[in-house]
Amino acid sequence: MKAMILAAGKGTRVRPLTYDLPKPMIPILGKPVMAYLIEHLHKYGVTEIMVNVSYLHEKIEEYFGEGHQYDVQIGYSFEGYTNDDGEVVPQPLGSAGGMKKIQEFGGFFDDTTIVLCGDALIDLDIKSALFEHRRKGALASVITKEVPWDKVSSYGVVVADADGRITEFQEKPRQQDAKSNFVSTGIYIFEPEVIDLIPSGQPFDIGSELFPLLAEKGLPFYAQTRGFNWTDIGSVSDYWETCQSVLMGEVANLHMPGIQLDDGLWVGLNTSIDWEGTTIEGPVYIGSGTRIDAGAHIVGPTWIGHGSHVCAGAKVVRSVLFEYTRVLPNVSLNEMIVFKDYSVDRAGNMLHVSESDPDSWANARDRRSKRRTEHGTELIDKRIRA
Repeated sequence: MKAMILAAGKGTRVRPLTYDLPKPMIPILGKPVMAYLIEHLHKYGVTEIMVNVSYLHEKIEEYFGEGHQYDVQIGYSFEGYTNDDGEVVPQPLGSAGGMKKIQEFGGFFDDTTIVLCGDALIDLDIKSALFEHRRKGALASVITKEVPWDKVSSYGVVVADADGRITEFQEKPRQQDAKSNFVSTGIYIFEPEVIDLIPSGQPFDIGSELFPLLAEKGLPFYAQTRGFNWTDIGSVSDYWETCQSVLMGEVANLHMPGIQLDDGLWVGLNTSIDWEGTTIEGPVYIGSGTRIDAGAHIVGPTWIGHGSHVCAGAKVVRSVLFEYTRVLPNVSLNEMIVFKDYSVDRAGNMLHVSESDPDSWANARDRRSKRRTEHGTELIDKRIRA
């Protein structure tokens, strides 16, 4: 069995995180989502993995290389071109079109292939799913989950008969038009013949084009509804909720890194915590090289990335701070994600640091923000008097 990880999308619904990161590189417990997928594939003996890349492709390729550190082989298929100015221009071919390009280039898909979206955490029993796929003589199988009816418009909806054979596939229908509340999880099992149905040299999507084609032709196309954990990071709100669940220990097989200092408190190497007047209510992770000043108040579930600085009197509540975030004195961040120059609340409302009044956070490596920190109380007092 081989694997394909779909990683060419821009991830627009997860901005601002994807301004600087491709979606599969978004971290959970400090590790990219795609790393968990590769580890899961290796657990089931799947060691040949192709990845289609486009937007910020170099971030993925530089991190994973050819997969040696995971004891697998990883290959990449870039979708795009270099223009006359030497700039790399991403040009995704669609999830199915990307697979067709790979097949025409080197014939990779000569065996049963599991296809995964690169932006979800899963613990699917791949061996069991493969067994059912083969038992039914399926050409293609879709792993499905039941979701509330008010969520169906965010997913591909699967309509199947009593035996699980798919008769219709609706890509993100309106709730009133949906014929089922069983949706695709972005996990598929394909036989090589499926790739033959994809047209050559044009963008082509799995959900909106290939699956309706399979259903229309009446080919052996099946849904599997399996009991497994599936955490889809489709939006910033999803990401915030996922981080909360992971930190609370509610996601199986994900464990806090670092050293446990106290009940609910984990730290990386060489952290500095001034405990005078400081309160930390777990679960909280404090990354390596992070400084917590006296009088800080941190309430979990909270993740503080490495190299950060929580200043005196600052309060951080149920938040995710990416690396090198400085929370300025006496500032309160509540249910926020802070990523470089941006913050996003749990509802997805985005704010640039220049729009924050008074300034709430800064780059911990910025000497100017350090000077603001050293005189932070004086600056805040001036603002109040003004």
